[in-house]
Amino acid sequence: MNKTRGNILWIDDEIEHLKPHILFLEEKGYFITKSDNGKEGIDNCKKNSFDLVLLDQYMPGLDGMDTLRGIKKINPAVPIIMITKSEEEQLMDEAIYEKIAHLLIKPVNPSQIFMVCKQVLEDSLIRNEKVIREYLQEFQQIESDADSANTISEWWIIYNRLVRWQIDFEEQNERDLIEILNEQFLSCNRKYTKFVESKYVNWLSSNKRPILSPDIFKTKIKPLLQNDEKVCFLVIDAMKLDHFIELHSIMAEEFLIDIDSSISILPTATPFARNAIFSGLFPDEFCTRYPKQLEAMRLDKGSLNNFEANFLKDQLNHYNLWEKSLHYYKIWYAEEGKKFLSKISEYLNNDLIAIVVNFVDQLAHKRSESDILKEMVPNETGYRRAVKVWYQNSWIRQTLSKLAEAGYKVVITSDHGSVTVNRSAIVAADKNSSTGIRYKYGRNINVSNKSAIDARDLKSYRLPKIGHQTNYLFAKEDFFFLYPNEQNKYKERLNNSFQHGGVSMEEMLIPIFTMTPK
Repeated sequence: MNKTRGNILWIDDEIEHLKPHILFLEEKGYFITKSDNGKEGIDNCKKNSFDLVLLDQYMPGLDGMDTLRGIKKINPAVPIIMITKSEEEQLMDEAIYEKIAHLLIKPVNPSQIFMVCKQVLEDSLIRNEKVIREYLQEFQQIESDADSANTISEWWIIYNRLVRWQIDFEEQNERDLIEILNEQFLSCNRKYTKFVESKYVNWLSSNKRPILSPDIFKTKIKPLLQNDEKVCFLVIDAMKLDHFIELHSIMAEEFLIDIDSSISILPTATPFARNAIFSGLFPDEFCTRYPKQLEAMRLDKGSLNNFEANFLKDQLNHYNLWEKSLHYYKIWYAEEGKKFLSKISEYLNNDLIAIVVNFVDQLAHKRSESDILKEMVPNETGYRRAVKVWYQNSWIRQTLSKLAEAGYKVVITSDHGSVTVNRSAIVAADKNSSTGIRYKYGRNINVSNKSAIDARDLKSYRLPKIGHQTNYLFAKEDFFFLYPNEQNKYKERLNNSFQHGGVSMEEMLIPIFTMTPK
């Protein structure tokens, strides 16, 4: 059978009366095979491969539904358009159950048949072509906007556009365009890094800055508590914009969602950004106020976020909210989450429930160490889908449902995102330097200026002095750090992994969802 615009099998006991319809489709470029009964139609499907089946419902012998089931046994994927005289709801329900592509009610004209065939056979192609056309038209505009962007709002718009294209291309499996888009991400991140270098230090000392990590509680949680609303503050470690977009439609089933943006402080890493969120302070401030935190960061061992509950309680007191009751819970493992869910009724008398969830970050880190996870989560698409599957089936979704029922407003954000790294940079450092992949601090550490921001004026960057002659390195774009004596050991393992700590849109630009129960 010659491949034309599409190979169609038309099964109808009055097939000879449909000659005008068949001629019209053939003129449009389709190849039509005719059968005047269900058995012959099924036999044709055994002998040939068809792109589409047109099927009459009422035929002697095998009727349309029996014929459909016979065809599906041979080729479950072939789309079937059923044509019937009946408008009975039961038939429609049965047809929907059998997953037909379309149900047409007689009489039908040739143009109607053509339009439905075109929609079924070419829908994906048409949408793909439209997407390609629109992106190629927008490519230059994005580049131009990135060249001139001078506010964080402008960069948020650029980042959102890039992420939306990323999701579209991956859904359409447009591999060539994904490669082009990845290059555009890199180009935009290069420009974004320059923007951050020029603005970041000024933000730290300005009252008119965008929402930074230390500002989240003050701007998003405090007003709700002052209004005597019950609040759940949920921080999901390492969750980034495309993850939030993936979960938005699911969360919107139970909540009205207001979306705002925030910027993770540097380094975009949990010991700095999340501690800043819970304390409402910059790292130099919370390390001064809490000497044990400074000592933990100096040693760079174990968890560096052991004081979040204390930070949050002190922040409540700072804003004269000491009468507000607080329950704080950090969740590393699924069993801990299930335990929290089972006891949630005990916590619903609190004004503020703060929950930290580490799954998304753990997935990124464990993937670097596991060949099996690398196969399961091969790229950003896999990462995003894994996060969605986790949320759909996890205790956290059930927890948010319970909170919605109890009238809690839920504020969801992250401390930082992550970026896929592909280029290594060799760091000159001593053995006491920190172990980060995208950021490092230590005594007079050095790396190529091309690959990192070298922060030596710690006061300007609001960073703590950890040892003598401390400076910090923040990786740019898609770079990751290696020591000279370890590059062979770690380069292959870390290449194409999800990392954070540096300067990129993906790590720094973090949504805030404020969700009101419907």
